[in-house]
Amino acid sequence: MSYHVKNAIHNHNDEFEDDAIAQYMSTDFIMLSHILSVQEARKVFLSQLKSNDIPAQVFVVAGEQLCGVLPVKKLLQETNDTQDIRNLMEHHFFHVSPADERTEVISRISKEDVDIVPVVAGGKLVGCLTEREIAHLLEDEVTEDAQRQGASLPLEKPYLETSPITLWKKRSVWLLLLFVAEAYTSSVIQHFEEALESAIALAFFIPLLIGTGGNSGTQITSTLVRSMALGEVRLRDLGKIIRKEMTTSLMIAATLGLAGCVRAWMMGIGPEITLIVSLTLVCITLWSAVVSSVIPMVLKRVGIDPAVVSAPFIATFIDGTGLIIYFKIAQYTLGIN
Repeated sequence: MSYHVKNAIHNHNDEFEDDAIAQYMSTDFIMLSHILSVQEARKVFLSQLKSNDIPAQVFVVAGEQLCGVLPVKKLLQETNDTQDIRNLMEHHFFHVSPADERTEVISRISKEDVDIVPVVAGGKLVGCLTEREIAHLLEDEVTEDAQRQGASLPLEKPYLETSPITLWKKRSVWLLLLFVAEAYTSSVIQHFEEALESAIALAFFIPLLIGTGGNSGTQITSTLVRSMALGEVRLRDLGKIIRKEMTTSLMIAATLGLAGCVRAWMMGIGPEITLIVSLTLVCITLWSAVVSSVIPMVLKRVGIDPAVVSAPFIATFIDGTGLIIYFKIAQYTLGIN
């Protein structure tokens, strides 16, 4: 008994979210009955092949229930033609559900050495993920993460097929949120207006300092979000992540602090302002490392896609807090109340 299932449940895919595995899985695969002998299974397998693409595994079923997977290599190389294929099949195998989310499945697949993944609902085999579908999953996940980290909602269609109105809707929401968030930097500058009036040279370095903090945070966030998507890091690794990023940031901070001294000297700025700028570069870089390491991990823990914490969002947050650090150091160093 054999089955070659094709387009079995495509009409039901509307029941699932756009990033559910049901939207990606193939329903074109080979199933073999568990009562077949090796010789019978070979004949059925060869008769069901419709292309030169030979699958790495076939699925063994009892009725409609998936009971095991059988590597094609093992089937073709077996010398005992009379034994049942259930004696050759693997009873413990990695599988997913059609309702599983793309991000979760990618994380699990990255830990498994598999070429084909059965999709099972209620014990019944309803589809599979071949190398082609897995590659499609990865491509869509990377694309969505890139769009989110660029402060834009993901596109449902290819870029050239997306209308300007749709692009406006996708981008304007984030830009309005970032506009509101960025507005508080003006409030910070206004609050420390006295410090700026006492040492107008402080204003020269504002773009440099907030730009450095935002750039540093973007680097860390981008690296961590991708590592989380691949399942390389988890919340339990937060301590290791912070230690690693703080160590790295100390070295970066020293480098940037020295660069700040050189820049201030080239501008003919006095030693007090030079010290303030250098200390601020060090503090902002370290603060950026903590913020950019903790926020994505915490959001992942509460079930929010860490890619939502886009690079512009991190940069905006660090801009304002970095200014507070800058002016507080200036007040302390210059003795301004």
